[in-house]
Amino acid sequence: MLFLVAALLLLGVVMGSVAHAPLSFTLVAAAVIGVWLIVFALRERGARRRHPSTN
Repeated sequence: MLFLVAALLLLGVVMGSVAHAPLSFTLVAAAVIGVWLIVFALRERGARRRHPSTN
């Protein structure tokens, strides 16, 4: 529960700073984060196919 509160607080801080950042910076940062998430998802999918879960 504490993790959730911390995550929401951090989200509020980030969203507040994005409101004051230039649009070009915001779009570049969003693209970088999106690419990072896609790479992470592909790596996780590959790892799960090699090592199936026991659940």
